[in-house]
Amino acid sequence: MAKQQKTGQGQYVRKETFLVVTLLALAVGFFGGVVFTVFKSDSGAPLPSAPAPVQTGTPSPAVSDRIAALERQTRADPGKADAWTELGNAYFDTNQYEASISAYRKSLELNPNNPNVWTDMGVMYRRSNRPEEAIKSFDQAIAVDPKHEVSRMNKGIVLLHDLDDIDGAIQAWEGLLEVNPIAMSPTGISIDQMVTQLKKQQAAKGSQSQ
Repeated sequence: MAKQQKTGQGQYVRKETFLVVTLLALAVGFFGGVVFTVFKSDSGAPLPSAPAPVQTGTPSPAVSDRIAALERQTRADPGKADAWTELGNAYFDTNQYEASISAYRKSLELNPNNPNVWTDMGVMYRRSNRPEEAIKSFDQAIAVDPKHEVSRMNKGIVLLHDLDDIDGAIQAWEGLLEVNPIAMSPTGISIDQMVTQLKKQQAAKGSQSQ
C-alpha cells in the first residue's frame, strides 16, 4: 500500500502526489539553482522532471493480484467511489497513467468532492505530459477545498516548470502562503523563499528590458 502523509488540515495524501522542488544553490541564479523532480518520497529515488516512462517490467504477483481484484470489484459494483480510487492508486503506483486517470475519473463521477483524487489525477496528467490538464485538476481540488495545500504547491510547480508561467506560479504559491504562511515543500524548502526568488528574477528581467 502506498505511504501517506498528513497535511496541515488533517487530510491524508499519498506521498507520491507531491511534485517536489529541490533548491540546490540560490547563489548561482534561480533557474540554475533549482532542480525539479517528481519522485516517490518513500523511496527517495529521483526521477527525471520529464514524464517518466511507463514501466515495461511485469508487476509483482501481489500487485498484479491486487489490481485484478480491484478490476473485478469495480466491474461487479461500479458504484463505489472508494474502489475506483483504490484502483486508480494501484495504477498510479505502477505508472499506468491513462488507466489511473480513467479510474480516478470514475471515482470523481461518483464523488467529485475529493480534493486528493483530483490532485492525484493532476499528477498523472503531468506525468503523461499534459500540464494544462494537470492545472485543471489542481484547480478542481482547490475549488473543492481552498485550504488544500498540496494541490496549490503542485500547481505552482507545473506552471513554473512545465508552462514557463512565472507570474502564474507566484500567484499559486502566494495563495498557498495565504492558507499556510510557513508552508514548506516535502524537502523542507520554504515556499516563501521560492516566491521571493521568483519576484527578484521578474524584477531583474524587467530592468533589463528597459
